[in-house]
Amino acid sequence: MKVDKRDRATLFRERLISAMTVAGASRAGIARSTGVNRSTISQVLDAGAARLPSAQLTADLAQELGVSTDWLLGLTDRPERPGDAIEAAVQMTEADRTSADEQLLDWYREAAGYKVRHVPATLPDMLKTEPMMRWEYEGFLAKTTDQAISAMRERLDVLRTRSSDHEIALPVQEFTAFAAGEGYYRGVPRKVRQEQLDHFAALHHEFYPSLRVFLYDSRRVFSAPITIYGPLVGVIYVGRIYLAFRESSRLRSLVEHFDWLVREAEVDARDFGDYVAGLTVT
Repeated sequence: MKVDKRDRATLFRERLISAMTVAGASRAGIARSTGVNRSTISQVLDAGAARLPSAQLTADLAQELGVSTDWLLGLTDRPERPGDAIEAAVQMTEADRTSADEQLLDWYREAAGYKVRHVPATLPDMLKTEPMMRWEYEGFLAKTTDQAISAMRERLDVLRTRSSDHEIALPVQEFTAFAAGEGYYRGVPRKVRQEQLDHFAALHHEFYPSLRVFLYDSRRVFSAPITIYGPLVGVIYVGRIYLAFRESSRLRSLVEHFDWLVREAEVDARDFGDYVAGLTVT
């Protein structure tokens, strides 16, 4: 629908005043920063003005106030600039090696009361035994291992409160490799692996259905490590960095991906305890 030029000029003036108020900008300050005289800014803000400012001044005003020109002109209801919108929708943060990463813990605490969906890079830290975590993180400073164990305990405490449901999906091959001590798990003592499998079975018995673990066949389906913290944030782990998404459509896509893994699971969550109890450690 075509907008009358006077109506657009009125909307422009209202939005400009709003942006100046939010930014704490004065007429004199805006005049200096945009390189025009104060009378020009006064004319733009004049309630009787029927014309829009030049394209150059409109762009300069938008840049100085941190808003988009489209928003000032009434072409969109989103005030942020396109680059700012992208930055807000996708954030990159550094990733630590262990689950003691403060960023992870912050997201986890933020999602208290919501369902957490998780595809771990290896076996899920929150379900590991202390000997397993010490083996895995022995190449790091002792305090890093202790912090990872502390983070694991904190998450188990959340499980015990039943305040948040947890769904975990990972390849069935991760467990067969673990039981056999192959690949990533080469060198894990047999006793540690047996205790870990027993621990998985015990946690399943204690927490199901608040804790649901699904195992899919990685020869048929694939997932990068991801965690979806309720409706708040979805995180993809790519090694040294996390890609965090808060925009609703991207979160919805990650949830749909996770639900696809669940539908394709070879081992359903209700059968997880029996499955790990039946694995033979070699």
